[in-house]
Amino acid sequence: MKPLEDVRIISLEQYGAGPFGSLHLADQGAEIIKVEDPRTGGDVGRYVPPYAEDEDSLFYETFNRNKKSISLDMSTPSGRAVFEDLVRNADAVYSNLRGDVPAKLKITYDDLKHINPKIVCCSLSGFGMTGPRAAQPAYDYILQGLTGWMDLTGEPEGPPTKSGLSLVDYCGGYVAVLALLTGLHAARRDGVGMDCDVSLYDTALSMLTYPGTWHMNAGFTPVRTHHSAHPSLVPFQAFEAKDGWIVVGCAKEKFWQRLVEVIERPDLGADPRYASFAERQKNAGTLLPELERIIATRTVAEWLTPMTAAAIPCGPINDVSQALQEEHASARDLIVETEHPRYGTLKNLASPVRVGSEQPEYRRAPQRGENSEEILNGVLGYSPERIAELNGEGAFGASA
Repeated sequence: MKPLEDVRIISLEQYGAGPFGSLHLADQGAEIIKVEDPRTGGDVGRYVPPYAEDEDSLFYETFNRNKKSISLDMSTPSGRAVFEDLVRNADAVYSNLRGDVPAKLKITYDDLKHINPKIVCCSLSGFGMTGPRAAQPAYDYILQGLTGWMDLTGEPEGPPTKSGLSLVDYCGGYVAVLALLTGLHAARRDGVGMDCDVSLYDTALSMLTYPGTWHMNAGFTPVRTHHSAHPSLVPFQAFEAKDGWIVVGCAKEKFWQRLVEVIERPDLGADPRYASFAERQKNAGTLLPELERIIATRTVAEWLTPMTAAAIPCGPINDVSQALQEEHASARDLIVETEHPRYGTLKNLASPVRVGSEQPEYRRAPQRGENSEEILNGVLGYSPERIAELNGEGAFGASA
């Protein structure tokens, strides 16, 4: 069996953060049943431009591989009845909605425990289900600003800058599925389910990590650094070579000693001003300009070859195309392919979650409602007559 083949999750997920989290569970064999609202056309990720047509988009394909979809109008009594039958036969309900919405939709543990006492109800929201901001909408960009990330990012004289990727969303997805699996373990052990209240805000604030600890306990004020330099380790930053950029990091004293040999400046290694982490940080104003001058004299390849041979932490600053063509990406099987009726052979990025020696199998993201018959018949055991009755009552949407 696949690692999570015995796990069934009913998912009211949309856009990026929620689907990103459950994607990693789906790749490990969990059955993710997406409940999509026919009144709104399902997951809004289906319509994200620029590569979108009808209900297909490359954005949606990125986050919904290996999942199943049922189109279900939970605002109708019959649609709600189908949802509750799904809960009865599931391990978890997973959602990424605004913090006050799970209670309104009656998808919290208190709402569902009479149906399935073991059910784990995991909510990933912007601000969580409690607190003064619980009813506010939130997106990655907003939270990068609110939690201090943007103030820390960019050049010292430049404007506050967001990350080039939606890291709050993606980290929030990882935290949500970690919480869900933790809850699932406890529910199987104890026979009692629970709520998992996860928020993007909590995730982003907690990821301030040691700068936050330094500030609260020692009054440290984080500042932006030139060329993305590490706040305390010198040298550890981006350097401009003749034909591009590289990152060089001396996170241990031995790396500094190796670096001065590679750049043919042993005098810097012998200079007492640069003899330790603390001294190099104190004298960064004289050391870093000299290192920048030296590294600018050769190409990226001319520096990376001897630095790599000396086992100095280093690497090129690639663009996206270069990153995807790295030999190591191919060796690690990080580019996967699925077949799609609109896109043909579609390339996607594999989950970094590795469990055991077997490679996951990959299936394209589902069309809205594509698996309805399989779910209604195979999971719920509905007869054709029951399905027809529910359809007539609008359970699957007015035009189903």
